[in-house]
Amino acid sequence: MRDKVVVVSGPGRVDLVEQDAADLPEGCFRVRTLYSGVSAGTELSYVKGTNPYLNVTWNADLGLFQPGEASTPYPVTRVGYMQVGRVVESRTPAIEVGAVGAMTYGHRTGWVADPVRERFVPLPEDVDPLLGIYVAHMGPICANGVLHAAADLYGGDVRVLGDGVRGRRVAVVGSGVVALLTALFAKRHGAASVVVLDPTPHRRQVAEALGLETLDPDADDPAVVLKTRWAHAPGDRGADVVFQCRGQGWALHLALRLLRPQGAVIDLAFYQAGADAVRFGEEFHHNGLSVRCAQVGRVPRGLAPTWDRERLSAETIDLLRAYGDVIRKHLVSAVVPFEEAPGLLIDLAERRRQELQVVLTP
Repeated sequence: MRDKVVVVSGPGRVDLVEQDAADLPEGCFRVRTLYSGVSAGTELSYVKGTNPYLNVTWNADLGLFQPGEASTPYPVTRVGYMQVGRVVESRTPAIEVGAVGAMTYGHRTGWVADPVRERFVPLPEDVDPLLGIYVAHMGPICANGVLHAAADLYGGDVRVLGDGVRGRRVAVVGSGVVALLTALFAKRHGAASVVVLDPTPHRRQVAEALGLETLDPDADDPAVVLKTRWAHAPGDRGADVVFQCRGQGWALHLALRLLRPQGAVIDLAFYQAGADAVRFGEEFHHNGLSVRCAQVGRVPRGLAPTWDRERLSAETIDLLRAYGDVIRKHLVSAVVPFEEAPGLLIDLAERRRQELQVVLTP
């Protein structure tokens, strides 16, 4: 048996290589890939050569990037974190043959996994297995952002995911996959208003098709629009919370301008080119604002282990049950065979092709 694997060999170089399938040790199981979702942020940073892991050493103990050998040098052989596979062999009673589940093993047609070290999230029958690409990692990224908004209000006393958005006015900057799923989480959990801001007309159209309100940040000043609309008290206007989901400095600066005084930006973006457009001497300083990075590697302090990755995956399944039909129709923009993956990733990285969510199939 042979597996096809997507490998980033260097900046702008992507290959599809064949490898002999690994042996199946006792206690492990083998999956064949059904669907593999492409992340246009993290994955393309390896294709572009902008990911910091490619150039310096990540010191996990200190939490610092330091000069030294690349922590993830080329070739990058494990690219991608949104897989759905069917179990075809099993040597563990924990995972049954025939089970379909979400995993994070990269773009490849087959994988051997140890259930003690790797997550396998079984997909319920009422969830479209293609949408299972969001269950293991991408959905938890977004749910963790909403969880950070709850922790900003309640610290360690968060009871339900919606504690940070229920009844509140929410702005979401960006309308990629992370932004749109986060906006749907906020809507699902009772936000009083959810407005998505993005300069790309097509992406705003997708957001609107998902039932979300949008604003064009290049039209009338959106900060003036929303602060005129969202009044709390004299001198207290704007969004209760802003989810910043676009990895560019202007987007973070806009997010800060949208906030009411002493509000918080929950930042889910990856700033590969820095954030020089942010002006911390303006609204950030004068309105007493906060920025909280919601990085999926950790939930807010004080909420583990109650809020773990399994719970965030369960919240994602709940979201897919509520909005799966419109997500499949409007968010998934292309389904392509594995053979096309190298050219696709290069085209996306060089902006010759625009897609929201691409799904690879064997």
